[in-house]
Amino acid sequence: MDPSAITALSALLGATIGGLTSLMASLLSQRTQVRAQWLTQQLLRRQDLYKEFIEDASKCYIHALQHDEPDIGGLVSLYGKLGRMHILSAPKVIETAGVIERKIIDTYFAPDKTFMELREMVHSGSVNLFDEFSAACRAEFESIRGHRF
Repeated sequence: MDPSAITALSALLGATIGGLTSLMASLLSQRTQVRAQWLTQQLLRRQDLYKEFIEDASKCYIHALQHDEPDIGGLVSLYGKLGRMHILSAPKVIETAGVIERKIIDTYFAPDKTFMELREMVHSGSVNLFDEFSAACRAEFESIRGHRF
């Protein structure tokens, strides 16, 4: 075989391998970036949903503490957010959100609280519904962050 043909064939093979390596590295890098963007988007969607749920649940709970007639609009909004959680969230988050929803509904059947009783509840910490929910959300966020890279 002609030495110049071997040299040309070696150069061609080296260029092909280098080009394929560069292409594979580029595809892998792009795939990693897309996955990181998707996970970030999922994290932001859940943060917004949980923030809205906490705000609505707080309003409904305070209303339930002070009234025996339910705020149907607020409860429907809360129920809708719980439905969205069934699509996006971890089972523990859904479970703790369901506990909050049941507590709010049960509160409507309890005697109304005066402002002084509400003050005492705030000072004692018994008005806080979100300890378990917050912990479940934090655990879910940490899990998502762990899958990021």
